[in-house]
Amino acid sequence: MNDAICRASAAADADQFPSPSQRDGRQFLVTTTFLGIWRSFAVTFFSLCALVENAITIPFFARTSRLHARAAWLHRWSRFACRVLGIRVTTRGSMPSSGLLVSNHLSYLDIVVLSSIRSCVFVAKRDVAAWPLFGWLAYAAGTIFVDRQRRLSSVAIVKFIRDAIAGGSLVVLFPEGTSSDGLTVLPFKSALLDSAVQLRCPVGAAAIQYALDKGSVADEVCYWRDMTLVPHLLNLFFKREIRSKCSFTPSKIRSGNRKEIASELRDEVMSM
Repeated sequence: MNDAICRASAAADADQFPSPSQRDGRQFLVTTTFLGIWRSFAVTFFSLCALVENAITIPFFARTSRLHARAAWLHRWSRFACRVLGIRVTTRGSMPSSGLLVSNHLSYLDIVVLSSIRSCVFVAKRDVAAWPLFGWLAYAAGTIFVDRQRRLSSVAIVKFIRDAIAGGSLVVLFPEGTSSDGLTVLPFKSALLDSAVQLRCPVGAAAIQYALDKGSVADEVCYWRDMTLVPHLLNLFFKREIRSKCSFTPSKIRSGNRKEIASELRDEVMSM
């Protein structure tokens, strides 16, 4: 009888006076929940404000300057997004300011990370234009959308890329054609590298990596397979910090045809 009373008393004491580890766990849960809710609100609200700013200010720029203005707008928004989402970006090497840059592709965060470093114009698959919020941001930023199901689309896109590069912009291309889990670099598709061949412009390579203190990068940062955008993004809001490392090779004019250039660039990305 006395043992039962003692056990009941101990249980009551445990509920009233939780151990330090229990208190720390509860505090961490409350803090993380608040952080996720704040980030969800901040990203949505300030993104909508940024879209309004874009719609109001861009028409006042000359047509020849609008792509630069859109890229600069995305640069500012991406720097803000990195701060809010706790994305800490480090670089090795220098990101070029013009020409063509090719990179491996792991997540929609790649665009935020690269644009936070320098103003640039992205080439993305047309599906992105239909994404909630991100599609609007991509369109407002002057993203060049490509329909990979239509062969003739590549011809028109190469012209857009060539015009953007000729105008002094840095164009970022993900030649894998899709994102992956980061364990390997998928074969590069060469069709969109025709712009570099035609212009003989400098082409650089970039390699993006991510790290988390807790969780799986492949499952929680990389956006691939049949993942759904909104649940994936909401999960990221609750991560305290995401570390991103971006490595760059020096830009140079490449020799050879587009397939040879694609193979050379893939080797450079894999070596970083």
